[in-house]
Amino acid sequence: MMNRPPELLLASNSPRRRELLALGGWPFGIQASNLDESLLPGEAPGAYVRRLALEKARAVESHAQPGQVILGADTSVVIDGEILGKPADSDHARQMLTRLRGRTHQVFTGVAAVRAGGPALSTLVITDVPMRPYSDEEIEQYLLTGDALDKAGAYGIQNPAFQPVAHMAGCYASVMGLPLCHLGVLLREMALPGQPGLAENCQSALNYACPVWRSITAGTFLHDH
Repeated sequence: MMNRPPELLLASNSPRRRELLALGGWPFGIQASNLDESLLPGEAPGAYVRRLALEKARAVESHAQPGQVILGADTSVVIDGEILGKPADSDHARQMLTRLRGRTHQVFTGVAAVRAGGPALSTLVITDVPMRPYSDEEIEQYLLTGDALDKAGAYGIQNPAFQPVAHMAGCYASVMGLPLCHLGVLLREMALPGQPGLAENCQSALNYACPVWRSITAGTFLHDH
């Protein structure tokens, strides 16, 4: 008897997204997409991340097995209405971190679930992220680690040494790149069975008492066209 393919196919090579998705207990495969992620003229941050999430999923649809659900996600750091992508170099990262210091910005994460050969669902999660007033010296020490260079906005919220965020009141996993409770609702709408303990697993792994998971898991999402 042939082995059945995993129910999910993650259209991402991000280690953080793989680690987060594994907390849900769903069997999944990986098929990274390779897209032009340029911002369209006049495109708002929310529309941008939601579009890219859906395009990433659709881009690997030909690799999916019949009935598989493909997951795409995209995350952007936004301040003063401007999207901050990954820094080009250490100087660029320093500028971003200085701009974010002591202020609250938003992290926009779009998530899409596409049934191979069938319908798609997507959602947008916006999380306020207040940054602490870290010092210039702390910025320099963080830049030496190299962690800033592959992160949108030049920081990793989970970095144990830098710890740039003052406090959180929203979805921590979304800031890391994959909001698990929102994803659970999307997959429930796609008729995939829910995973028991999803919210608890997420909070335990991230060491974060989430204040919003109950309201998230009670939600529903509309089908995209």
